[in-house]
Amino acid sequence: MISKFLQIGQLNLHCLEGPQHGPTLLLMHGLTANAHAFDGLIDAGLTRFCHLISVDLRGRGLSDAHDSEYSMAEHAKDIIGLMDALHIPQIILGGHSFGALLSFYLAAHFPERFSKLILMDAGLSMHPNTKEMLAPTLSRLEQTYPSFDFYLDKARKAPYNNPWYTEMESYYRADVKDVGNGHVQPRSQLMHMIEAVTGALGEPWKEYITKIEHPALLLHGPEDYTLGAPLLPKENALETVALLKKGTYVQVPGNHQTMLYGPGAKSIVAAIQHFIEKESSN
Repeated sequence: MISKFLQIGQLNLHCLEGPQHGPTLLLMHGLTANAHAFDGLIDAGLTRFCHLISVDLRGRGLSDAHDSEYSMAEHAKDIIGLMDALHIPQIILGGHSFGALLSFYLAAHFPERFSKLILMDAGLSMHPNTKEMLAPTLSRLEQTYPSFDFYLDKARKAPYNNPWYTEMESYYRADVKDVGNGHVQPRSQLMHMIEAVTGALGEPWKEYITKIEHPALLLHGPEDYTLGAPLLPKENALETVALLKKGTYVQVPGNHQTMLYGPGAKSIVAAIQHFIEKESSN
């Protein structure tokens, strides 16, 4: 994957781009994540059959951060600007968690720019205790850690990273910046993430989802995330697919996080390949 920086308005946006063969797929990561969130899918063979672009959303990874402006509309403007900068008129769009919600938003507001949707573990509504379930991952923000190894060890022990896969390490390396004396800090800022999730909660998701006419694949990791439950209950995932005009549901091994690695990643890659080939032949 090649690292690229693109000037989108006042924002310097970072992305990773794979070999340019096959249909182009743009993937967007979860709330506090970064473009390396999909390294497990790459290791499982995703770039064998598609031209992958994975973006650091504003305020995450190596992309610029603003003091505010983390609404869905601002995120969407960045993605359309990225496509324009790369001279891509239409693309297969996908994302995980927050990135999947952003996919719903973009498909509803800019339908002509997208051919298909690939949605990973997000739906019309998540578990009713989502805020509490996300507390462990949000708690890592705005802290200083004595070393990257110390930070990585905490990540290995997190309940949502069970089992741990070695492919996760590149994601956590990209998650932090060095601040001197070997210390590291997460790149995402808590106030930005709170603004992003608060804005997302206020969007009329049912209105957006029901107007989407693109073929859409929803990939679901049903295993426990935290608090003894999945972040997206199966009934919520199926409800979302039923609202989509051309929705397909596929369950894969793992929870909200681990589905992106190991057996879950292999299942996701196989499902994406089948979905793209099937829809392209229709």
